[in-house]
Amino acid sequence: MSARTNRRIASTFQRLRTHDEAAFVPFLMAGDGGLDTTAKLLDEVVDAGADVIELGVPFSDPMADGPALQRAAERALAAGTTLPGILDLVVRFRRRSDVPIVLFGYANPFLAFGPNELARAAATAGVDGLLCVDMPPDEADVLREPLRENGVDMIFLLAPTSTPKRIQRVLKGAAGFVYFVSVAGVTGVKAANTEAIARIVGEIRGQTRLPVGVGFGITKPEQASAVAAMADAVVVGSEITRLVEAAPDTDAAVAQVGAFAREMKQATIRPR
Repeated sequence: MSARTNRRIASTFQRLRTHDEAAFVPFLMAGDGGLDTTAKLLDEVVDAGADVIELGVPFSDPMADGPALQRAAERALAAGTTLPGILDLVVRFRRRSDVPIVLFGYANPFLAFGPNELARAAATAGVDGLLCVDMPPDEADVLREPLRENGVDMIFLLAPTSTPKRIQRVLKGAAGFVYFVSVAGVTGVKAANTEAIARIVGEIRGQTRLPVGVGFGITKPEQASAVAAMADAVVVGSEITRLVEAAPDTDAAVAQVGAFAREMKQATIRPR
């Protein structure tokens, strides 16, 4: 079977380049507050201008996630969130929107589902990409090949500690875009250092034609604007998760996330 081609992610970045914008990529933990709440948040961030959406698959041992995302995963699991349920959520979302969806999660749930079964189900649901936090590129063929055959991009992480060899290995196998983790450690704890990011992102962009996104530690519009000046995408997760956690009810969560997302999207539009 020949590999299918996924165009939603590539087309989105191509459109943004013509408008001199970086992509705004919000992260939502699927099932935090229940999948019905996630559905409302998906619609809200689309209305706010989200260009790509990362949809977290909750896992009981999320080693790369900071406290906010860990608590969100615990709440989602307690609400009964499952991977099949998340895929059904994407099916329903696709009836309303063509904004690309990237599943963000850990190897255990993905492999337990079955690599081939997951690739087919994700493609059928309308998933555009998958990022497996704890699967290094030299062990990723078990997922990458079925995903590629079904037109789902496998996205990899790079970090400030990535060696030149690691960078080359990731760039060789990556699709969709490359996700640069702006700080060492877990999500949502340290602030991003824009000078260090600019240097490393410049090195990565010099070796690939894929867009480079930056995430971890971006919580304010001014940070998003600084990152947008040097990268192709700005990924924001922990701050959105904290807003959902602090909100007294679903309506308040949707309103607060929407207002924040609008500010962050505006920050990704580069000055003319």
